[in-house]
Formats: sequence, structure tokens, C-alpha cells
Amino acid sequence: MTPERSEKLLKVLSKRQANLTVVLENVQDPHNASAVMRTCDAVGIQDVYILTTKIPRHKKWGYRSSSSALKWLTIHEYDNLEKCVTELRKNFKTILTTHLSSDAVSLHDINFTQSVALVFGNEHAGVTDEFRALADGNFVIPQMGIIQSLNISVACAVSIYEAMRQKMNAGHYDKASLPTAQMNTLLEQWGFEEETPELYVNSKQKRS
Repeated sequence: MTPERSEKLLKVLSKRQANLTVVLENVQDPHNASAVMRTCDAVGIQDVYILTTKIPRHKKWGYRSSSSALKWLTIHEYDNLEKCVTELRKNFKTILTTHLSSDAVSLHDINFTQSVALVFGNEHAGVTDEFRALADGNFVIPQMGIIQSLNISVACAVSIYEAMRQKMNAGHYDKASLPTAQMNTLLEQWGFEEETPELYVNSKQKRS
């Protein structure tokens, strides 16, 4: 691995956000899921949750749609709703589902400086009633047109880029947030063997 490649991987890893994730529930089209993964990588989301309770588990993803993002993400797959939510509760303070309802909050009113998991549902049926019953609330993306819906990959991109905007303004990308053990594991998976992320982060802080 070249020094430039090593520096790139370390820089990317130092900007991964431990307190933001995306959950895809029963998303039918693997290309939609892969497009979401590509955007997650772009904004610094490391962990993505895939829940399949009403459709078969995907055997493969749309490689072109993900643009190889799968290689750099940690995908957690579940076929049991309760187990998925239990795991989410261990790592995230708030779980919000995309659902047009009278009590739904605007995307722009979500405080993304706190720990948040965003749930996106099936292309046709949306998030299930069962998942919404276990979540902390619903959110909607403000829209001005007649059609009050977006393609799932577009909706996810709009949502997590709003999260990135807030987190950048709050300085969340200025320092590493993933646990050191997770960073070490990821670096090993990515083929990096030269320097621990803890030493890298400390050295970057000393230089700043």
C-alpha cells in the first residue's frame, strides 16, 4: 500500500461518524440499497443496518450502484425486528422513521448533533407499522410539489446530507469518533498494517 493510499484511508476513517446510521427495512431493489450505501460512505456513516422481515434476504447487491462502497462499510443484516431494534438501542439515542403522519417532524428540525438512527422503508409500503411502533417518532422531508414522495435512495441522500451539514457545523468531523478498537479492526480489514488509528489521531491533534 502506498503512503498516499494509507493517508487516504486514515483520513476517511477519522471522519466516520459513530452516532449516525441508516436502517433499510424491506427495501426490495438491491440497487436502491446499494445507492444508499454509496451515499452513506460519502457522508461518513460506517454502520448500515439491513432488516428483511417481509422479503427474502438479499443474496447480492448492485455493485455498480454502490460503486464498491460495500467494501468500506459495515453491514448489519437482520431478519428479526426486535433483535434489530435492540441492537440499535445499544448504539443510538433516537430512532426515527420516514412516515407522513400528523405528528411527523420536519427533517430540518431533527438535532443531528445527537445520536440518531434514520429508518427508511419499502419502496411501495414504506416503514412497517411494527417498526414505527418501536421507534421514537416519524420525520418527513419538506416538499413543495404535488407528489409527496421521493425515491428511497434520493430521500436517504437528502436526509443524511442534512445530518452532515449539521455535524460539520458542530465540528463533528474535526476529530475521530469511532471507538479505537473498531478503527483498528476496520484498518485491518482494509489492508492497512502500518500504524494504529489511536497513534494517528493523537499525532494529528498534536500537529493542529
